[in-house]
Amino acid sequence: MKTAGIIGSGFAGLAAACSLAKEGFKVKVFEKNEGLGGRARKFEEQGFMFDMGPSWYWMPEVFENFFNTFGKSASDYYDLVRLDPSYNVVFGKDDIVSMPANYNELEQLFEAIEPGSSENLRKFLAEAEYKYKVGMEEFVWKPGLSAMEFADIRVAKSLFKLQMFTSIASQIEKLFKNEKLREILKFPVLFLGATPENTPALYSLMNHADLVGGTWYPMGGMHKIIEGFVSLAKELGVEFHVNEPVKSIEVKGKKATGFTTSKGSYEFDYIVAGADYHHVEQHLLPKEFRSYSEKYWDKRTMAPSSLLFYLGLNKKIDGLEHHNLFFDRDFDLHAKEIYTEPAWPTDPLFYISCPSKTDSSVAPEGKENVFMLMPLAPGIEDSEELREKYFNVICDRMQHILGVDIRQHIVYKRSFCLTDFVSDYNAFKGNAYGLANTLKQTAILKPRIHHKKISNLYYSGQLTSPGPGMPPSIISGQVVAGLIAKK
Repeated sequence: MKTAGIIGSGFAGLAAACSLAKEGFKVKVFEKNEGLGGRARKFEEQGFMFDMGPSWYWMPEVFENFFNTFGKSASDYYDLVRLDPSYNVVFGKDDIVSMPANYNELEQLFEAIEPGSSENLRKFLAEAEYKYKVGMEEFVWKPGLSAMEFADIRVAKSLFKLQMFTSIASQIEKLFKNEKLREILKFPVLFLGATPENTPALYSLMNHADLVGGTWYPMGGMHKIIEGFVSLAKELGVEFHVNEPVKSIEVKGKKATGFTTSKGSYEFDYIVAGADYHHVEQHLLPKEFRSYSEKYWDKRTMAPSSLLFYLGLNKKIDGLEHHNLFFDRDFDLHAKEIYTEPAWPTDPLFYISCPSKTDSSVAPEGKENVFMLMPLAPGIEDSEELREKYFNVICDRMQHILGVDIRQHIVYKRSFCLTDFVSDYNAFKGNAYGLANTLKQTAILKPRIHHKKISNLYYSGQLTSPGPGMPPSIISGQVVAGLIAKK
């Protein structure tokens, strides 16, 4: 029986572990933290259950297809509900747009904001559906090891139709004149870690995922997905080691023989690094086996980091939905301070998740579970003073718009920011979302999924193909497992 060691228990690592175990491998997963799930961990305090990372559930078919591979269904592990409204977009006091789950209602909303825009919305989403189909069936499953992967005539012909060489911002601005509609349609690509001006129009496929595929939620919390993956993995015989960080990868000739952890040494036929790519390459491998230099890494365009707050409130808060985007300030200024002139924002946009609006199990009766997120440039200063300053900025804005000062009702509060991303996840520059999906960092231009010099070392997750986010990370783990199984 062949053996495989997986570094990291995020979605990519768990997907690889399950897939390899199905192929007959003896698999062990090593996690540096106490809880499994990587950024999708959970913690509980005073009766509140907090998901630490991902809060948006899009592309449900990716999760369903993953479980189907093992003769299972997502419903075997968690109860999925579609949110309606999908989310609120806050443009100011008494100026809130609720995005309906029903498509006919969506067209009516667009018409009310910009007469005649529903026809352009249909055109935009028809193109987005094509991109989604081709992107999810063709591009996303390519390991990105050779340009020849894209030599298929079908794929080559679709390159221009996919609008790989124009920005999504320019596409949206040609079709819609109203600034609110423009911001609503540009929002989904922010999950990809770059500005709409620097993101290929290919990624309007995200709008299809949002407006057509819908926004979903697994009852009990996002960690229920992780619990499902872990349950499946254990059923397949995968062994888990928690609180056991990997310290070094041992290499002889052109093969990795295994790795050393905080508790011992292990030998494996194959190694899959689902942990931070930069950390694994620059800190776990001997210098002579590194594929990329620090200069290379410093030139990468990283997706943002985040300032996060987990709050337990002693009362229900009116005016919030499950997902709330506060777009009541200058989007371009905040984007500039993330991507081009990195700094703590002058006047930030932010996001509030309130899962207790949907799920009573995540907070005690009569109380509210609130998750705050403010995007930040990676690699900048982090301090308790700065965190508290921006916490008050967010609360002041919420008070102005909602008419309630949530600070008066906090019974639990925890912050998480750049230094925590580094300490908990070894995240390069404290990034939260991995490598930005810019044109210069797409497909074969990403860090390789298969190590250049070590034949049995593979990488998965948000710093390699296909990119950041839960669905791409799951696919990344499956692609890596497929490459290994073929060997």
